[in-house]
Amino acid sequence: MALAVLAAALTGCATIMGSPTQTLPIGSTPSDADIMITDESGIQVFAGKTPTSVTLNKSTGRYWGGKKFTVTISKPGYKTQVIPVAAGANGWYIAGNLIFGGLIGWFVVDPLSGNMYTLSPESVASSLPADATAHNNKTSDGSISIVLLQDVPASLRENLVRVN
Repeated sequence: MALAVLAAALTGCATIMGSPTQTLPIGSTPSDADIMITDESGIQVFAGKTPTSVTLNKSTGRYWGGKKFTVTISKPGYKTQVIPVAAGANGWYIAGNLIFGGLIGWFVVDPLSGNMYTLSPESVASSLPADATAHNNKTSDGSISIVLLQDVPASLRENLVRVN
């Protein structure tokens, strides 16, 4: 019994129940948009296309070092969106240490492990607005470009003429 009490006093609940990483689902409308994720130091940690899921570290490895990320989603013909993602204290850290971990969990174990954090938002679902000034017809010789309807900005769709 004394050993169980000692073990609980020397650990933090978020360290026991949490993990150092979190998977962040990322989607966009339209899909197949470019994603770039940079951390608080400006270091690129991921590049890819939507939809995807990315596993990110929640801690910088420093005492009280919650990570911060910038998710940039872009696609030609659409305005780029920038979404901040930041680590914040989770419920196991707050309530769990109140009941089980005590001061050692609050101020030593959990802040050092980084498992006390949850990234927020927990998922990114971006709806990219059309860029009315963008188009992908870059020809200057009068030729025609064929594009998908989803790649035509909504403001230009009223000018489309059906040919069949």
